[in-house]
Amino acid sequence: MNAAVVKPLDVKLMNMSVVALVLVFVVLCGVAAVRWVSRLNVFDITGITVTGDTTHNNSLTLRANVAPRIAGTFFTVDLARVRSAFEAAPWVRKAVVHRDFPNRLHVSLQEHHAVAFWGGEGDLRLINNYGEVFEANVDEVDQDSLPILSGPDGQGAEVLTMYRALAPLFAQMNLPVEQLELTGRGSWSLQLAPEASMELGRGSVDEVVARSTRFLKTLTQVVTRYGRQTNALEFADLRHENGYAIRLRGVSIAATDGVKK
Repeated sequence: MNAAVVKPLDVKLMNMSVVALVLVFVVLCGVAAVRWVSRLNVFDITGITVTGDTTHNNSLTLRANVAPRIAGTFFTVDLARVRSAFEAAPWVRKAVVHRDFPNRLHVSLQEHHAVAFWGGEGDLRLINNYGEVFEANVDEVDQDSLPILSGPDGQGAEVLTMYRALAPLFAQMNLPVEQLELTGRGSWSLQLAPEASMELGRGSVDEVVARSTRFLKTLTQVVTRYGRQTNALEFADLRHENGYAIRLRGVSIAATDGVKK
């Protein structure tokens, strides 16, 4: 019986090296082939399909503005860069970009839906239904149809949540909320139509709503006592522990829990 031939160690290493080199060569050839194919003119981006919400943006204008910023082919184009280019356009909140084989891109847009103005005079911006503050041409919005919200940077969502909780309460009394402000100290204040202001004090949404609800339940009784209607309200201060202070046009009174309002 013949004994198995044992190859020397250096022969084994040489064989392994040859195999490794062949594999590396094959991989490099594959990579080169992929790169060559990906750069063929047939895969150059020739068009962009824009769908979704384009209420404030013309799709033709968007494509014309973004196209010069697109580099590469179907395989090499940077989708994140394309997305950023679309999201930099006014009113665009979100863009979703997909490749459309062999040489197109498909972009689906979501625009901001403005629900209020944000900030003060001279720095008026907009806030969307997610509580996100964004820059856009405020002249494109009917300024009489939206309230003005304001507060510290980064707290747009909190202010919007408070507005959504309070506005229906005051609307029932024919006192639309025109402005809502959260101060840097955490205190809330309102401007109501017609020409009324309120100090609501500090607290969570539940606390401020409860305080406002107690006030509104007695408001009709108070104004009727002085021969007026709710639109005679000029000022109210709910920061008192056991009641509130109120001023009607032509009348000044103070009301507490211990006094019939």
